Amino acid sequence: MNPEKLKNLQEQVRIGGKGTARRKKKVVHRSTTGDDKKVQSTLKKLGLNQIPGIEEVNMFRDDGNVIHFTNPRVQALLPANTFAISGHAETKPLTELLPSVLSQLGTENIPGLKELAKSFAPGQQKSAAEDDVPELTGDFEQAAKTDA
Repeated sequence: MNPEKLKNLQEQVRIGGKGTARRKKKVVHRSTTGDDKKVQSTLKKLGLNQIPGIEEVNMFRDDGNVIHFTNPRVQALLPANTFAISGHAETKPLTELLPSVLSQLGTENIPGLKELAKSFAPGQQKSAAEDDVPELTGDFEQAAKTDA
């Protein structure tokens, strides 16, 4: 037998015993919905109840990034101080969400805000704006009178 043909036959998967047909490729079935259902049933066993009406959730990390959930599913067990948040999460820098999340920041974020304020110092912005505008030379009013 040809060694390449023998290698191909060894790689194929046989479903049953001797005499059964060989499958051409192995199909792996993975279901993500099963995992989600298992998690939801476990949360229900713990007694977590869904909290309606929450539009966004922000989780502040130590490195200055924010884990941002838009329209999340929030479940809570208030006596045990337990919360479960599920949904689509995005990791964004704090500067991207800054105007809207100022009220959510705690005292531990004040040093980070001071550093951001120093990086956006108003003196630096004025000098950059002055460099972009050229100096005006000549009398434009007199030029307008001569053209008319």
